[in-house]
Amino acid sequence: MTNAMPTNAAGTASDILSVNNIEVIYDHVILVLKGVSLTVPQGGIVAILGANGAGKTTTLKAISNLLKAERGEVTKGSIVFDGERVDRMTPTELVRRGCIQVMEGRHCFGHLTIEENLLTGAFTRRDGSAAIKRDMEMVYDYFPRLRQRKGSMSGYTSGGEQQMCAIGRALMSRPKMILLDEPSMGLAPQIVEEIFEIVKDLNAKERVSFLIAEQNTNMALKYATYGYIMETGRIVMDGDAAQLRENEDVKEFYLGVAEGSKKSFREVKSYKRRKRWLA
Repeated sequence: MTNAMPTNAAGTASDILSVNNIEVIYDHVILVLKGVSLTVPQGGIVAILGANGAGKTTTLKAISNLLKAERGEVTKGSIVFDGERVDRMTPTELVRRGCIQVMEGRHCFGHLTIEENLLTGAFTRRDGSAAIKRDMEMVYDYFPRLRQRKGSMSGYTSGGEQQMCAIGRALMSRPKMILLDEPSMGLAPQIVEEIFEIVKDLNAKERVSFLIAEQNTNMALKYATYGYIMETGRIVMDGDAAQLRENEDVKEFYLGVAEGSKKSFREVKSYKRRKRWLA
C-alpha cells in the first residue's frame, strides 16, 4: 500500500481506465481536484472512498465528461479509456465507446414507466430492436423487482427500485464500464446489500468493470478489489481492499472501528489533525 499516488497510476495494457494526474477547475478559478491518478483493471471493481466533498463525484464527472454542464473542466493530465484518450470527447461519444455514469441521487424520469426508462438507456445503440429486447430481458433477470414494476411510473417506485432502474438503464447501453456514484445513498442496508450483490454478479458474469464512488466505506471495501481514499481533492491512500480494511487509520476514520479503549473527543480531534497520510 502507498500513501500518495499509486505506483500503477500510469496504467497498463490490462487497465480499461487510466486517470493520469488530472486537475479540475470550476469557474476558471476554483481548484477542486489536484493531481488525481487512478486505474481500473479490465473486469475490476474499484472504489473511490471519502467523506462528502472529498472530490469523488467530481472525479467521476471528469471521467464521464459531464463537468462542462457545471462550468468545470479538466485543465491538466489525461484520461484514457479502453486504450484511447477520452477527456476531450462528448458524453455521448464516451457512452458509445462503452463508459457510462449512473448519477448520484437515482436520476430516473419520474413521468416514464420503469420499462420506458430502461429503453432510454439504449438511445445510442444501432443494433436493432431484437438485440435491445434481449438486453431488456437480461436486465430483468438481474433485477426481478423491475420486471414486477415495469409498467409503474418510476416516480412512484421505491428508492431501491429507482436505483436498480438507473443501473439497469446504464446496462442497456451495453457498457464496458459503469461509473457508479453513491449507490447506497438514502437506502436501507438490506437494499444496499442487494444492489452490491447485483453489481458483483454483473462484474463476474457480464465482465462489466465498475468504478464506484461511495461514502459507505465498509460496504464498498467488501465488494471492491482495490480502493482509493480521497480528501480535499487528492488521493491520500490506496491499496487492495483487504489491506485498506485492516489499516488502522481507515478503521478509525472511515469504518468507525478503533483498537484499544475509546478515545475522548479531544484525543480524536487531535488525532484527526495529524492523520498519518497527510503528514
